[in-house]
Amino acid sequence: MKKIFFFLLLIPSFLMAQKTTILKGTVKNSENEPVVEVSVKYRTTGTATDINGNYSIRIPLDEEITIVFSHISYKSVTKKITATNRNIIRFSPTLSLKTEKLEEVVVKDNKKEAQGLTKIDISQVKNTVGPNAGVENVLMTLPGVNNNNELSTQYNVRGGNFDENLVYVNGIEVYRPFLIRSGQQEGLSFINTNMVQNINFSAGGFQAKYGDKLSSVLDITYRKPTETATTVDASLLGASVTFEGQFLDKKLSTITGIRYRDNSLFVNSKQIETNFRPKFTDVQTYLSYDFSEKFQLNFLGNFSLNDYNYQPLSRRTRFGTVADPLELIVFYSGQERDKYLTMFGALSADYKVNENFTLTATTSRYNTQEEEHFDIAAQYNLGEVDTNIGSQNFGEVQFSQGIGSQLNHARNDLDALITNAQIRGNIKKGDTQWDFGVKYQNEDIKDRIREWEVIDSLGFSIRPPFHSSNNQPYEPFEGEITPFQNIRKDNNVSINRMSGFVQYNQRSFINDHEIWYNLGVRVHNWSVAGNGVSSKSQTVFSPRAQFAIKPNWEKDMLFRVSGGFYYQPPSYRELRDFNGNLNVDVKAQKSIHFVSGMDYSFNMWERPFKLTTELYYKDLSDVNAYSIDNVRIRYRADNVTNAYAYGLDVRLNGEFVPGSESWVSLGYLKTEENINNRGSIARPSDQRIKFGILFQDYVPNLPDLKAYLNLVYNTGVPGGSPAYSDPYNFQERLRDYKRADIGVSYIFVDSNKQFSTGWLSKFKELTAGLELFNMFDIQNAITNTWVRDVYSKTQFGIPNFMTGRVLNFKVSMKF
Repeated sequence: MKKIFFFLLLIPSFLMAQKTTILKGTVKNSENEPVVEVSVKYRTTGTATDINGNYSIRIPLDEEITIVFSHISYKSVTKKITATNRNIIRFSPTLSLKTEKLEEVVVKDNKKEAQGLTKIDISQVKNTVGPNAGVENVLMTLPGVNNNNELSTQYNVRGGNFDENLVYVNGIEVYRPFLIRSGQQEGLSFINTNMVQNINFSAGGFQAKYGDKLSSVLDITYRKPTETATTVDASLLGASVTFEGQFLDKKLSTITGIRYRDNSLFVNSKQIETNFRPKFTDVQTYLSYDFSEKFQLNFLGNFSLNDYNYQPLSRRTRFGTVADPLELIVFYSGQERDKYLTMFGALSADYKVNENFTLTATTSRYNTQEEEHFDIAAQYNLGEVDTNIGSQNFGEVQFSQGIGSQLNHARNDLDALITNAQIRGNIKKGDTQWDFGVKYQNEDIKDRIREWEVIDSLGFSIRPPFHSSNNQPYEPFEGEITPFQNIRKDNNVSINRMSGFVQYNQRSFINDHEIWYNLGVRVHNWSVAGNGVSSKSQTVFSPRAQFAIKPNWEKDMLFRVSGGFYYQPPSYRELRDFNGNLNVDVKAQKSIHFVSGMDYSFNMWERPFKLTTELYYKDLSDVNAYSIDNVRIRYRADNVTNAYAYGLDVRLNGEFVPGSESWVSLGYLKTEENINNRGSIARPSDQRIKFGILFQDYVPNLPDLKAYLNLVYNTGVPGGSPAYSDPYNFQERLRDYKRADIGVSYIFVDSNKQFSTGWLSKFKELTAGLELFNMFDIQNAITNTWVRDVYSKTQFGIPNFMTGRVLNFKVSMKF
């Protein structure tokens, strides 16, 4: 019975097989590769291809069917088939990928432009050639940013001075040294280029979340490594090593940099013959540990030691006119030994309360120990040069107009300890964001000043300014011999600060026009105690606002305005006057900003370009007037000055050469001050015209051979006057600053050019090149040396020229 039942079950299958046949084949794509999981179907019957693209399905006899081959990534294929016998039918279709022609959609984030921030590409920073290669080197090519000293990383912004700029690294404010006199003493900038991820810069009208300064903000973010790598840079100016990596299941990331710099290559190119042995060393680390998706702990540390040993030997400088040339010959004895030790540590914790609420707590401590010790004697001879071509003494000094000597002495020591703690947070909801923060800071400064200068002309000591005149040898003088300058002070200062801010950000639309606006306010309270004298507590409120609109036009344009009240409460340097005296009651300097700008993005030569223009005006009151000598700023330590500044900045950047960004900058500035109602005069930073070019190029047939040009032209600023002179009596301008640096490099290995064999396979990146600084060997001057003719009582200002033409070789590699 079981066999009969089984036979009855086979009868329907046998009858069906008699009325069908098999369709089979292989489905492939246009690359002749099998396609898996292709649906093969007719009516309600179907199957799918296997891993080799094969399929098999039964179809009816003597009946037309439509079979469909379909796949999510390929175009469907339809085939009509009629089977007339039971022979196997083979059909192997080829499928084509689905392709849809879409119009190009470019999504731009205009948030930074709306905030008035300039975003700088880190690759641009690494490629820019200059004596102080780094972030500041690129800033000085922007309009409105000036510096006539290639050895310094300090900069002026729109009529301000070096002390008016904010610099943040990962939201933590960093500081500049106190006792630095010249650019060649500075050494290394705090910012390590090889550790940087993002760079944002604002030249004015910035938001309330940034601190209390008058001029600018440089906001740097160090990166969190995503790979293990070592970067080595070496040149005739120094070397650096940077290590980065991830550990502990990628919870701990670390990046550490060690740098060494030697400025002797530049200093030896000056007209002063020296024995110069500088040692500028820097170690910096950034650690980040992820405890969870919500909590993160970070540490930023820095140790810097600048050991500056300077021994001038002699100097020979010619100046004057072709018809009346003069020559100064100076012989030196003595030396200068300076040391600047800086230690900085910051610990921050980031806590993500939820998707819309983040808190950051930071505590940091900055300590600088600075020593400035020198005894340098100079004996000079100022003479007329023989211009008679037929004379045997042609080109030699034939008559001495002034003979004298000068002795400078200093034993200056400063110890500053700055400690702060702050909490910052932001709350986001859609296109709305609230930012807030509060900060406490204590500054403890101990400053010992022992500094004097004796000037002798033809054996007669020059009396200090504003003292009774010495009319020897015609009239006997029986008073005591006093130095031309003499400062002996001991200042112990403590400054306590409490500050906070809150700001509101909104992005929305008016019709189809996109708009952004920001409203914020800062408050800053401080008190000063110095040398047993305490000041009253002072408080300032700083409201600020920004508005930007991007019209829904065919042209890609964005317009913005910003402004507000900006205050700069005094630091220790601003509390100390020319003679080292302390004024604890100095008020905060005040500046009312108004900035109007436009960004216009367009295509030219089928490549992207952007034109940025900004018009600005600053009204300054309670100004603490100052004088500047090289990079040393000395304040009046009062608030009896009013000032103003206005100007126009224009920058055109884009791909002048395909694939390489370059730009051209032009700036106009006028700034004047009125000290104690004596009338308006140009401020020390009144640099009327600024023109800069940052250009990148490559050889078309050899694209790995690249060239970089950094060209700057600045009109002269008021300066170079004798020490402690009245600025109303000395409004002469220094000569225009003109400089061009060029670099050529060849890329052996990079991310687009890798090797699997040979010695180059050991590198992730390898670049080598040459740099020519001051390629036209232009003599720029930032200060003057003043010598006196005792008979005519004339003072001669002899320019102190900056660095000459210098050739440098560098190599950069990454493992």
